[in-house]
Amino acid sequence: MTALLDTPAPETEPDPVREGRRWQPVAWALPPLLVVLLIAVYPILRVLTESTVTPDGRGLTVWTDVLGSEAFRNALWRTVSIAVASTAGCLVLGTFLAVVLAFVPFPGSAVVGRLIDTVLTLPSFLVTLAFTFLYGTAGAVNALISEITGRTTPLLDFLYTPLGVIAAEITFFTPFVVRPLLAAFAQLPREQLDVAASLGASPWRVLRQVVLPEAWPALAAGGSLVLLLTLNEFGIVLFTGAKGVLTLPALIYTRGIVTFDLPGAAVLATVQVALSLTLYALYRVVFARMTARKGR
Repeated sequence: MTALLDTPAPETEPDPVREGRRWQPVAWALPPLLVVLLIAVYPILRVLTESTVTPDGRGLTVWTDVLGSEAFRNALWRTVSIAVASTAGCLVLGTFLAVVLAFVPFPGSAVVGRLIDTVLTLPSFLVTLAFTFLYGTAGAVNALISEITGRTTPLLDFLYTPLGVIAAEITFFTPFVVRPLLAAFAQLPREQLDVAASLGASPWRVLRQVVLPEAWPALAAGGSLVLLLTLNEFGIVLFTGAKGVLTLPALIYTRGIVTFDLPGAAVLATVQVALSLTLYALYRVVFARMTARKGR
């Protein structure tokens, strides 16, 4: 009896089916991981490697020369200022359009909403070309003003300035704010708005204290997306041809394509990527805190 109890149980062989299932998550995750490494990580590492190339081998002399140049400082300032101004304009105009489309119904509002959506499908340089035909020195608006007033010089001459770039970016990127806000407004309970109005609250107070607090996450998401897109916008700046408007993407193009200074362009591209990733990380932190506060 004791001998039988002391005899160890025979070892069971591992189940090949169970072992295969254990590796299934790794097998499914490997292809997307390889795609990300190939599309995103490798180009960034390649740019970082190129930025350290010097005539004598490798070093940080290109970094110190580029970051210490006045052209870089001016381009960085111009990029950030245009992006912030364009984002602010998109937030104001996008909020106004979304509120009107959501709460002030009028004949043709659905058509206007569809037209706003179509802007998302267009390349940015088409907006610049449209601005040129409308507001250029020989555009339709200046031609009409000259016909009416008899002026020989164009009255509107803002298109080839930073203001023209900002106006074109506001026109193109405003739908990226309108669409999230419309989705957020559609989820608002109409009873909540009716109760606030029945208690004597003015429309402005209902908008400020009831509607906008519920739309802050959508507004932050749309504004953050617009800020990232305007920071990296190249087509509008290039096709506008604005004098004195040299942003970081335009400077990267000049260094890499025009003067064929690949190490200098790689340094600028690295700064551009770092700036975009920093803003994205900041947005994620702010959005997480806003969502957590709203959940409480």
